[in-house]
Amino acid sequence: QWQLVESGGGLVQPGGSLRLSCVASGFNLSYYAIGWFRQAPGKEREGVSCISSRNGNTDYVDSVKGRFTISRDNARNTVYLQMNSLKPEDKDNYYCAATAYCSDYVQSVYDNWGQGTQVTVSA
Repeated sequence: QWQLVESGGGLVQPGGSLRLSCVASGFNLSYYAIGWFRQAPGKEREGVSCISSRNGNTDYVDSVKGRFTISRDNARNTVYLQMNSLKPEDKDNYYCAATAYCSDYVQSVYDNWGQGTQVTVSA
């Protein structure tokens, strides 16, 4: 069974940091680009970042550039999202999903969505 599992969310103060993990089971994550998305209650899910499978090229949406870093450890079948300088507006449920290659964050081309991990940024 192909599965992605997110972890690492929690409560953090504004300006703080969290590192999210996306672990693959049942398939070799190294063959896939992995995207991170986030969704607040009542809002549409939006793309955050993506890392390609072959050369590790990365992409970020403007709202997180310079604060978030995506990386992958293929030996651990894991992709990470390091989030620094967190803001209250980063509070969302964060998901990872697999795709063939990074492009626009069109969700229909992503698969194996995880259950998400909750990030709360509050003083």
